[in-house]
Formats: sequence, C-alpha cells, structure tokens
Amino acid sequence: MAAVSMTVNGKAVTGNVDPRTLLVQFLRENLRLTGTHVGCDTSQCGACVVHINGVAVKSCTILALQLEGANVLTIEGLAAPGAPLHPMQEAFRENHGLQCGFCTPGMIMSSLDIVRRKGNNLDEHTIREELDGNICRCTGYHNIVKAVAAGAKAMAKS
Repeated sequence: MAAVSMTVNGKAVTGNVDPRTLLVQFLRENLRLTGTHVGCDTSQCGACVVHINGVAVKSCTILALQLEGANVLTIEGLAAPGAPLHPMQEAFRENHGLQCGFCTPGMIMSSLDIVRRKGNNLDEHTIREELDGNICRCTGYHNIVKAVAAGAKAMAKS
C-alpha cells in the first residue's frame, strides 16, 4: 500500500492505495464519490471524466498515485449541496440532455472542458466533434448537443 494525498472537490483527502489503483477506483471506492462512472473498462466511453488541475481526463486512464498534490474536480464538486445547479448541469436538465443518466456526469465534465478550450459560442459541429470520446447508449445526441450549447451560453452570463 502507498499513501496518496490530493484535493478533491476543494477538500484535502488522503488514502492508502494499492499502487495499481486507478483514480476512478479511488474516487468511487475510497472516497465514495460515485458520480464518476465506469462504463467500458477500455477508456472509450467517457463516463469517468473528471478534471485534474483544470483539464478533463478519463479517470480510468490514470493511477491515483500519479495525482499526489493534484486538484481533482468531480461532478459532485460542481454545485454545493443545496445550491443551484452549475449552468451546464441546469442546461442538461432543461434541454433533456439525458435519458438513463449514466453517461451524463462524464458528458457534463467533458462539456465544461470544451467551453474552457473553445469558448462559450459553440456550434453543433464543434460540440459533436469534441464529444467524440463520450458515448451515450440511450440518446441520439441531439438534446445533448443542445444542452452543451445552452450551457456554454449560460456560463458566459454567470
């Protein structure tokens, strides 16, 4: 076992982990932050996307020990308990950008990274291209694309 310390959703956390522990496992099993999902075991679905030091990363592709001192943001950290939803979360709700909801946390975290990199005025082609690494097995992506565009615009206002 090895000790690891990082900041997750603004809180300092530490844990003893097997050196082979993936970040997604650390979040779900050690910290009980189950909003980050495991959907494929092959790093293709994007359900496990979190932000590490402000950048979207598939948490199934990185070892927890690699994040010593890092700042990790998960879907649970976007809005404080009892506070209004983050504008991107609200846009997914308002635009029906989900069905079963399994892919939604990863979609939202990826969408925030798209806005960070591409700005708040996103066209359909850009959104679809940028979400290429996120798989939704329930929808046709139409409402997801609408949600991302609406969320990006709402973020510019907040």
